[in-house]
Amino acid sequence: MIYSFFALLSRMKYIDRWALMRNAREENLSEHCLEVAILSHALATIGNLRLGKKLSPEKLALRALYHDASEILTGDMPTPVKYGKETLRAAYKEVEKEAEEQLLLALPKDMQGAYRELFFPAEEENAVYENRLLKAADKLSALIKCREEIRAGNQEFSTALQSTEKIIENLAKELPELRIFMEEFLPAYGKTLDELTESILQK
Repeated sequence: MIYSFFALLSRMKYIDRWALMRNAREENLSEHCLEVAILSHALATIGNLRLGKKLSPEKLALRALYHDASEILTGDMPTPVKYGKETLRAAYKEVEKEAEEQLLLALPKDMQGAYRELFFPAEEENAVYENRLLKAADKLSALIKCREEIRAGNQEFSTALQSTEKIIENLAKELPELRIFMEEFLPAYGKTLDELTESILQK
């Protein structure tokens, strides 16, 4: 028997994000999921080391790698549709869930349970909070993308930047990990390579 799960995942690199907008630099789904995994791991690590929480950075990073895998089958739905009317939002959630179920069927039965946990985590307290951190990391990735496009002179992303900043600000009120990351790490994203390496070389 031949299974297609991992071959399907390998096609994430062909799915462009922000497809309805002019991009100074295109971003594919593989890049986005990697960045969200890095950011999720960072937020959970901050939570553990700075705030005394007992989160699972490794598991959260792994979940982040798969968090948009359903788009292999659905494509990247434009934000105005995905987060528009409640009926559209609910319908998209159902489509997303069905796509994830279809992906799981592309695995051998003895592996499906292990991967199901990545798509459908248990609803225990830590998992619920980690879901919020994952959402925050996803929005952080969008914020970083919008700022990069604006710095490249692309005003196409100005409205997306404003709306994403508002979402991030609200999330940061409830997620101290996000606030710490924004204060200590986010400003470096606007620096040049020389500026980023200067502080390292001086140590």
